[in-house]
Amino acid sequence: MKKLSFYFDPVSPYAALAFERLPEVLEGCSYEVEYRPVLFAALLHALGQKGPAEIESKRHWTFRQVAWLAHQLNIPLDIPAQHPFNPLPLLRLAWAAGSGPAGTPNRLVVEKLFHHVWRAAGADANDPARLAALTQDLAPAQDPGSEAIKQRLRESTEAAIQRGVFGVPTIEVDGRLFWGLDALPMLAAYLKGDPWFASGTWEAAAAPRPGVVRKH
Repeated sequence: MKKLSFYFDPVSPYAALAFERLPEVLEGCSYEVEYRPVLFAALLHALGQKGPAEIESKRHWTFRQVAWLAHQLNIPLDIPAQHPFNPLPLLRLAWAAGSGPAGTPNRLVVEKLFHHVWRAAGADANDPARLAALTQDLAPAQDPGSEAIKQRLRESTEAAIQRGVFGVPTIEVDGRLFWGLDALPMLAAYLKGDPWFASGTWEAAAAPRPGVVRKH
């Protein structure tokens, strides 16, 4: 059985769609998933990038594509009233409600987080009353606002950066990183033993090559 680490931030619609698709795409594979909440904005900051929703023309395309993908995959998806929004309350709640060996949240907790954002008829993800209701529903064993939980999120995000995670969703297995909703079929092929992954092509494709360096 393979152990998968699913790095996510509920701010990402692609992470929400990948979460829903994962069981279907990996049907027949032997695996277990550890869900690891990380702060997407911190990943972007570490790489000096902006998120797709922070660039107006890219935001237009992102949400058009997301709407199409949800339609194509028959997955309900509603754009929240504000986006991007500050996901820290939800990320901290995820860790506070964690019950796994490493304090990670289980699939039911993660599902409720994603549905709170992306299946709420366009409601504000950070509406205080809604956050309070979600917190009551999840009944976290720890205080989401405690310094211990804040530190756990910081450490999880930093560990992800150190492992090479640059975006969400990213799924790690055997030290290999599969990024994005469209990487799920590739992940399934790896778990099913596709010989391509043992051919050396994976390593060769990422080998350093000379190229122009853009000056800022």
